[in-house]
Parts: sequence; structure tokens; C-alpha cells
Amino acid sequence: MRIAIQGEPGAFSHEATLALIPNAVIEPCSVSADVFRALAEGSVDAAMIPIENSLAGSVLEHFDLLLSHDVRVVRESLLRIRHNLIAIPGAAVGDLERVYSHPVALAQCRRFLGAHPDLRALAFYDTAGSVKHIVETNDSHAGAIAGEAAAHYYGAEVLQSEIEDNAENYTRFFLVRRTADAETDPDANKISLAFSVENRPGSLVAALDRLSAMGTNLTKIESRPVQGKPWEYVFYVDCQLQSPEEGSRALEVLRPQCAMVKELGRYREAGKAGTRD
Repeated sequence: MRIAIQGEPGAFSHEATLALIPNAVIEPCSVSADVFRALAEGSVDAAMIPIENSLAGSVLEHFDLLLSHDVRVVRESLLRIRHNLIAIPGAAVGDLERVYSHPVALAQCRRFLGAHPDLRALAFYDTAGSVKHIVETNDSHAGAIAGEAAAHYYGAEVLQSEIEDNAENYTRFFLVRRTADAETDPDANKISLAFSVENRPGSLVAALDRLSAMGTNLTKIESRPVQGKPWEYVFYVDCQLQSPEEGSRALEVLRPQCAMVKELGRYREAGKAGTRD
């Protein structure tokens, strides 16, 4: 199964993919739009995208891409994010003058960086990409913050493990397929929806009241502006399902209240993965 990810091999999306589908063939893409383009064109079978981090919040671009493409979420996974200080073989912590990583990763390691004031933090496009960079340049004075898998992939060394500020650091991922290829899991107990309402008082409350009246447990709501229509929004919601039929009923009760409703996918709710006893 060929699966597209955003980022370099060894990134957390790579790790999340192999945790879910161990024999997957990874197709790295530079940007998220390329991930969805590869999926739409059929050059890959699926895509693995991060949708939300427990500390940093939602990946807003991915909501927009899910809405604008003919795709469905078929699986959900949670990955425990462990950040590590990584350097080329033979380098020591005291040798490092700079450390590269994605801005979100740097923000999640403030305590470590504060304890090493001589270590200059530099934003990079990707966690695994930062490891690739220091290995390719063979720079013994540069480190990277990334997952352990990136160190193994590029032949680097972990100098200090689990340097993140908060151990409760999880990223939720979606496995996405083209709608024509997606099969609904008969054990699905969660649904993701997108809808818009008319710009009039009480329209959003009315839509949410319909879901509440069903006894549906709303676990997430996110709003995104509609391009070209100032002050109009698309709302993204996740709901827990007591039965597969409840997802269909949720769509039915929303449609009379909404200008647009789209099902993004039905899937099994993920448990925490990547934990160690």
C-alpha cells in the first residue's frame, strides 16, 4: 500500500503510518497540497495526515484540504510524540551551537532550550528534515530535534531523549483514501463532518441542537473561514457514535439546518499508541 505523507522519511507521519500499516510504502511530499494531489491523481493509495496535536491544536490546512477533495477518512490513530536531541555520530551536547527543528517542535521543548542558553534554536521545515540536513552537511556543531526514527533513518545519534516539556503530547492522525476506494468500518464509532449554515442569528445553535437532541456526543468543533465570503464559516465536528446508523441520522438532521453538509469519514476511535510501560 503506497501512502503519501508530508515531510521527509523518518518524520512523525512516517512513524504513525508504519504503526498502523507496517508494510506500507512511504511516499514523502514537500507540502500538504502535494499529498492530496498525489491521492487525487491515484499515484498513491492513501495519505496519512496529522489533524490535531494535544498541545499545539489543530492542523487547520488539513481541514480545508479534506473539504476540497473527494476523499474520506477511514482510520484514526494517536501517536505519542517524543522529541529527542539528535546529532551526527561522535558529536556531544557540549559541541553544539545550533539546533534545528520544526517551529512546533521547538515550542514544545522550551524547557530544554532554556536550560541550554548557548544553543541557538533555528526553525526548519520538518523535524526529520532537520536531521537529514545536519547529516548531509556533516556539521558537528549542529543538532536537530526530532523523533528517534529519524535518527535511525539518517544514521545520526540520539544525545538526549524525551526532551519535550509535556509528556502528554499526542498527535491525532487520519488515514485518508479516495471516496471511491473508501470502505466504512462496520465497527466505526466516530464520524467527522463539515457543514456551513446561513449567516443569520441562531443558525449554528439550531444545527448543534439537532445533534444534541439525538444524544450525540460532540468531541470536537472547529471553524474555518469560507474563502471569498467574509464572516462566513465552515464548521468541522467530530461525534462519537453509539451505532453506525447514528452517523446517517446525524447527516439527516443537519441537512435541513445547513447550507452544506459533507461527511468526512466514519472510523473507529483510536486509543493511545506509541506508549511505553
